[in-house]
Amino acid sequence: MTAKVIADDVEALTVARSLADEFRTGAGERDAERRLPRAELDRLTAAGLLAVTVPAEHGGADVRQETLAEIFRLLASADASLAQIPQSHFVYVNVIRRQGTAEQRDFFFGEVLAGRRFGNAQSEAGTRHVQDIRTRLEPRPGGSYTLTGVKHYSTGALFADWIPVLARAADDTLQVAYVPRDAPGLTVIDDWDGMGQRTTASGTVRLERVPVPADRVLPHHLTFQGPQLHGAVAQLLHAAIDTGIASGALAEAAAFVRTKSRPWFESGAETAAEDPLLIQRFGELALQERASRALLREAGRAVDAARADLTDDSAAEASIAVAAAKAHAAHTAVEIAGALFEVAGTRSALDSLNLHRHWRDARTHTLHDPARWKVQHIGRYVLNGTRPPRHGLL
Repeated sequence: MTAKVIADDVEALTVARSLADEFRTGAGERDAERRLPRAELDRLTAAGLLAVTVPAEHGGADVRQETLAEIFRLLASADASLAQIPQSHFVYVNVIRRQGTAEQRDFFFGEVLAGRRFGNAQSEAGTRHVQDIRTRLEPRPGGSYTLTGVKHYSTGALFADWIPVLARAADDTLQVAYVPRDAPGLTVIDDWDGMGQRTTASGTVRLERVPVPADRVLPHHLTFQGPQLHGAVAQLLHAAIDTGIASGALAEAAAFVRTKSRPWFESGAETAAEDPLLIQRFGELALQERASRALLREAGRAVDAARADLTDDSAAEASIAVAAAKAHAAHTAVEIAGALFEVAGTRSALDSLNLHRHWRDARTHTLHDPARWKVQHIGRYVLNGTRPPRHGLL
């Protein structure tokens, strides 16, 4: 695939807005039919949006994280499944930026600029907790490796050219192996049956002694040995998706009430849009959505500031700002997506309209990691000055 190279933040946002408007049409039908958005993802790739974080010295736009978050919010407001698919792509571009050798950066950034996509194979089911990684990276004679394990929730893998795989080496250190989608022994299974984010194809990846050259392995454990933004960058995009779901649900609720809902007879209003109690409720919901957008912008700026001057303190500030944005957005997305039916009325519950996709997407995506732990870390930081821990979920 030939991909356009986007020049700067302004162009990136212009392209994202245009594509979001395009993808909004048909999003409900894709979800209802579980029609995977291959064509839409190809449009996203060809437009150059998946390469916007490639460093400038490698030919990319190197956009601000504030910009990247807004790109994800715009896409998620149109189609939350489509927005979720490239989340891990950007996370693993960031891993290369942080831990790749000069040769690895040259190669993989060139791949991204050419329109190659990264998926992910990181989470595992049935383990003690989310960071209990049992996939093994075993050494072979000559310095190469083999990968063996089973991964779940592998969003993006089905559509990927490269699949970054989290694995433990012989010394139990955490590594990332970048594996071609068509590597022998690697199987991607489209078995995702979640109630929400139906078209992300977040299924299973099986690895049966998959060969991996030494120069396709990065030492991910080193990421967490000093101040880092790996978790903040990943979580910022999740917060953007939740905020986008809230934005999309609020806009659809308002359009429905203006054009289809009937006023309650006791209101004395001619139209539902003039019902004072509905007006009040929309005001309340709009405040929540605006607050989520403001927290998202603040979090993006905090990550950008920390990238410019990375210290323990700046990394902590970024993680806390992102945690606040994520906790607020998770609550807002579920509340607004549920309130859509409250304000729109009985007809909005018709399955044929598929307005419930917003709530299903919100409820499913917000299960990624618990907001309650983010609130804990915010409280400890504010009350006792305790910096948040260094891990990939904060």
